[in-house]
This record gives sequence, C-alpha cells and structure tokens, in this order.
Amino acid sequence: MSGPYTGACFCGAVELRVSGEPTAMGYCHCRSCRSWSGGPVNAFTLWAPEAVEVTKGAGNVATYHKTDMSHRQFCRLCGGHLMTAHPPLKMIDVYAATIPDLVFVPQVHVNYAETVLPIRDGLPKFKDFPSEFGGSGEMATE
Repeated sequence: MSGPYTGACFCGAVELRVSGEPTAMGYCHCRSCRSWSGGPVNAFTLWAPEAVEVTKGAGNVATYHKTDMSHRQFCRLCGGHLMTAHPPLKMIDVYAATIPDLVFVPQVHVNYAETVLPIRDGLPKFKDFPSEFGGSGEMATE
C-alpha cells in the first residue's frame, strides 16, 4: 500500500492528498472523538505532516482545538470533517472515511477504556494510548 491517495470534504470544496503510507491505522474510542464524529468510534489513519497536503480549497479549512493535543479541521462550507492535527505527536489523523480509496487495515484500538461499542476483533486494545504517545501503555481486555 502506498499513495498518493486523494480525499475531500462532504461538498468537495476542500480536497487533500496523502502520500506514502500511514504510520498507523486504528480505532479511537475516546469521548472527544465520538462526540466530534457523531459515531461510536473514529477510524483513524496517522500520517507525518509532510505527507498531507490540501490541494484545493485551503481557504475553506477551519480549525477547532479544544485542547493543544487535537486541532480538528473541517470544511467551513459544509462542515465536513477532514483531519485532526496532533502537534505534540507530530502526526495528522486523516479520517479513514475522508480517503475512500485507501484500504483501511486497522492495527490497534486506543482509549478502549471509554468504549461504548465493544469490538471483538483480536486487535490490541489500549486503555488509553501506547506509552510512546504519552499514554500508560496499559492494555484493556476484549
């Protein structure tokens, strides 16, 4: 698997391209991601910042950051969610649904202690985050 892959917001006013391969793919179960996405989990793909480029409509990209950890970006015209920059991690989460041609191969669940939708898929489930991303590194049971 390698890019580039293209994606867009809901109305198509903003387009983006990701190049190469994601650093990681998985599911986040935290309340913040659930609230933002309007779903029980968020399917994430993590990329190095230099691998993500807005190719159309950059002036329509708005950012909301509740915390310094997550700068959520969306189209100011349609409200379509695009990605979340994680500056402390030097990573950008381009939502899996934003990149329709990327084959989503999840590797991990994070913030599983907050899940509202238990998923029994045999993947590693961290209570919060792996230790290398500032979490406890503790695992949760399926």
